[in-house]
Amino acid sequence: MSRPEQHGSRRSHPRSPRLRTPRLAAAGAIALTLSAALATPLNPVPQRAEATQGKKVLTVAVAQSVDSLSPFLAVRLVSTSILRLTYEYLNDYDPGDAHPVPGLATSWAPSADKLTWTYTIRSDATWSDGQKVTAEDAAWTFNKLMSDEAAATANGSFVTNFRKVTAPSPTKLVVQLKKPQATMTALDVPIVPEHVWKKVTDFSKFNNDKTFPVVGDGPFVLTDYKPDSYVRLKANKGFWRGAPKFDELVFKYYKDQDAAVAALRKGEVSFVAGSPSLTPAQAASLKGSDGIHVNDAPGRRFYALAVNPGARARNGDKFGDGAPSLLDERVRQALFLAVNRRVLVDKVFQGHAVEGQGYIPPRFSSYFWQPSASQALAYDPAKAARLLDQAGYKKNADGKRAGKDGRPLNYRVLCHATDPNDKAVGQYLKEWWAGLGIGMTLDCLDNVTDPWLAGKYDLAFDGWSVNPDPDFVLSIHTCAALPATPKDTGATDNFICDRRYDDLYARQLAEYEPAKRATLVKQMESRLYDLGYMNVMAYPNAVEAYRTDQIKSIETMPKAAGNIYGQDGYWSWWSAVPADSGGSSGGGSTGVVVGVVVGVVVLAGAGALFARRRRSTADDRE
Repeated sequence: MSRPEQHGSRRSHPRSPRLRTPRLAAAGAIALTLSAALATPLNPVPQRAEATQGKKVLTVAVAQSVDSLSPFLAVRLVSTSILRLTYEYLNDYDPGDAHPVPGLATSWAPSADKLTWTYTIRSDATWSDGQKVTAEDAAWTFNKLMSDEAAATANGSFVTNFRKVTAPSPTKLVVQLKKPQATMTALDVPIVPEHVWKKVTDFSKFNNDKTFPVVGDGPFVLTDYKPDSYVRLKANKGFWRGAPKFDELVFKYYKDQDAAVAALRKGEVSFVAGSPSLTPAQAASLKGSDGIHVNDAPGRRFYALAVNPGARARNGDKFGDGAPSLLDERVRQALFLAVNRRVLVDKVFQGHAVEGQGYIPPRFSSYFWQPSASQALAYDPAKAARLLDQAGYKKNADGKRAGKDGRPLNYRVLCHATDPNDKAVGQYLKEWWAGLGIGMTLDCLDNVTDPWLAGKYDLAFDGWSVNPDPDFVLSIHTCAALPATPKDTGATDNFICDRRYDDLYARQLAEYEPAKRATLVKQMESRLYDLGYMNVMAYPNAVEAYRTDQIKSIETMPKAAGNIYGQDGYWSWWSAVPADSGGSSGGGSTGVVVGVVVGVVVLAGAGALFARRRRSTADDRE
């Protein structure tokens, strides 16, 4: 619907949860020439010839808009990716195999009972305003997540088991837990400067997007932002790991993904990320093009269909208008038995994906789970029809499935208006379900957040970017993730609340032995599969492209075969080496005005919008 991601992710989901197609976000540094229909430039990047002349600028075209630049609120993939560039975490993930490596913390160690973790905070890190980064900044960040419900919006799940966090010295951070927690080297929480953030009075409304440059300690410093248009960052020359090789990094939002691809061809952008991937047709058109490299590798995302299980809050109140018939497990299974995953992979993704099974993509082999032959909801329309008959929804004289009240089954499927995958898959679902006698309305919207949060949908296209440690994407299906009341916004993906699942979640979180924890995670995936509220249809590849005359080299994650955009870290943009292009690089070094595609809607009243958690289902969370 993202965080998270997110995180991820949260994000989305929901957040994940989610955007998926041309939802784009971000900015650029060159004039955009479009066809007549798209010729009028909107939201131009301000002229900065004096600031960009002669500099190496890497411009990234993205298909998702920023939900927030606050580390406490952001859950969309583009937002969390930017935050990874501007704030350090305690640990980073190795770009080769994703094992924990030093970030802001140089070392860490648990006590014998695993209830106290001590981190050594590096002494060579400084905030971009010159102040030293200390353990107190980390302690303040975690304590704010623990004490302020609004601040916990995006990353609160990481600290629910924390008992106390202190900073006995500038380089020593101590976290005391209520019970053992296996994610202590995978706390995907941006550490913020206390001297800046302690001035914030309402974390639900503060989006960190009014005062620039934004004080951070990552490889880049956020210097400018315009909603639904661009995000501009400059290299942090004082970054402890070493300064990036590009002087500036610009994320530029395109609502029209074909326009983004056209901009890449013209050299107006350096890189195209897609939404989160290029379509097969776009990728095919770029392969073999002079000066363009297409990266096609296994991704970290899943593409799913989520069922509204009856929206509810933690206080027991129900809300929304999800179809009551979907509360019957036989009906949910029937719908999924009518989904031919092989056709979707072949026809929609055209081979740039693998068939979906469990909740965690195969890229994360330790946690990848597959249903047994007897458990699998493989394509079987005849079995689906039998289940519907058993559930009491038999065909009437018109060939429509109807309940005892005589009303035909007709489901609303929430989709992203700008996502071609959603629309293409939706047409297949409509055809397959019609064969069962079930009607379907594809409800494609620019804003899926509001109906999703309100529980006003029957099914929805969903997807998350999964982190090396899967805790976050597992947590969004726990009862604790539900909103406190119908008026609040929780961290939940689609309102699932199952006590058996919750018990498994608690057990895996407390299990330090990797093999035993992986077994528990797979049991969670099995339970989620059997509940039938999440149908993972595919694991899409990461399909993206960049200009080799602007980018000489850039690191994928994993190194062997992985993604560039939306990594579990900042490795790609930090490692990118500019190509020798006659003094001009990255499509933005000339400093001319950049136009953005017609039709982009500027976020009005951002403070009010972000008082509620944003969501969109596909690229939301890392």
